[in-house]
Amino acid sequence: MCDTMVAAGGQSVDGAVLFGKNSDRERNEAQFLEAIPQKSHRKGSSLKLTHVEIPQVPETHAVLLSKPFWIWGAEIGANEHGVVIGNEAVYGKRMPSPKPGVIGMDYLRLGLERGASADEALDVITRLLAKHGQSGNCGHLKQRTYHNSFIIADASGAWVLETIGKDWVAEHVDGVRTISNALSIEKDYDKISDGMRAKVGDASVARTMTNPRRDKISQGKERCARSTTLLGNRRGRLDVHSVMAALRDHGPEDRGWHPDQTTMKAICMHAAWGNNGGQTTGAMASWLKKGRPAVHWITGSAAPCLSIFKPVFVDLGLPVKEKTPTGKFDPKTRWWKHEQLHRQILEDFETRSAAIAGERDALEKDFARRIAKVVAADAETRREAVTACWEEADAAEARWAETIPAMACEGKTAAPYRRAWSRFNRIASFA
Repeated sequence: MCDTMVAAGGQSVDGAVLFGKNSDRERNEAQFLEAIPQKSHRKGSSLKLTHVEIPQVPETHAVLLSKPFWIWGAEIGANEHGVVIGNEAVYGKRMPSPKPGVIGMDYLRLGLERGASADEALDVITRLLAKHGQSGNCGHLKQRTYHNSFIIADASGAWVLETIGKDWVAEHVDGVRTISNALSIEKDYDKISDGMRAKVGDASVARTMTNPRRDKISQGKERCARSTTLLGNRRGRLDVHSVMAALRDHGPEDRGWHPDQTTMKAICMHAAWGNNGGQTTGAMASWLKKGRPAVHWITGSAAPCLSIFKPVFVDLGLPVKEKTPTGKFDPKTRWWKHEQLHRQILEDFETRSAAIAGERDALEKDFARRIAKVVAADAETRREAVTACWEEADAAEARWAETIPAMACEGKTAAPYRRAWSRFNRIASFA
């Protein structure tokens, strides 16, 4: 289960468009940060996606991706032109086929690599969708198939795109808009495919196409309402920290809350037991302003409430060379290194998370002040500022990794919760 949000149309303190996305996946499904430069491709060449090949285009844009390690595409990303996209699993009355095909995360990356604006990325995705449809496994250890919705944004505005098979509907965003694992566009759309129009006529798209049983399980409407409230309450005063706070939200009863009490209503998703097996494995918040390079704030780790958002400019790439993680524990990778800290904090969540929250917030606010001063500067000045932020963030996490295990464990967790985590630690060979 995931959540994506955008604030456009003058909702922020400085007129910037703000974007945020949590990628919720399985608990051992490591997320990989990848920066890919602009490339030229041989005429007539093909492109291998997650499951199938499609024709390649002559030129692709530079992109920043936060992606499940085994997938070609991504759940969150940005390109050199300031376009950002986040996707959501949605469930129609007709389930997609498990037959290998193009999956939603592939479409996200294709939109970024081929679209120089939000409008172009929307066109890229819908044209390819009409040709290839969507199908294939989207799960790591558990086989899953689903349709997809997207928020596509740039400094000029944003689109919500919701798809079922080859059919789609799109709504232009003027204010605050959030999506989750539920179809949400009713009759107020701006564009619609011929196939979708034929299916819904003059009726509501969401009500006509939604699978009500699966929709109830996902609780996407509840999370969408929560994220809309969180951002909507700060209309005109929003900044990137507002988006980060929303991505860290556990619900109205945050104080005294523990992940073993989690439900799928939490935006910052934590795995528990039973049907609550998913968690937020990566997150990104973006600041998009006309005339300025886009600034993307990314965790590169699970649990945004226990992570530090770090700045990235797509034209500079990542300030560190990242080793690709897998589904097995590897402390030499960024994602699994943070998992050591994450899983130690889970043993006494309230006490241990509180021990790092103050420094985490202070670092992010300091990073934001420093990046704001250099956002219009030359590449080398921006590179130095970004690298310093990453080094300080890594140093803070290294300190926490030493101090957290030494803290007394005062909290108690439910036995099914402990058993569930013990099982997945064994699966990942987690030390």
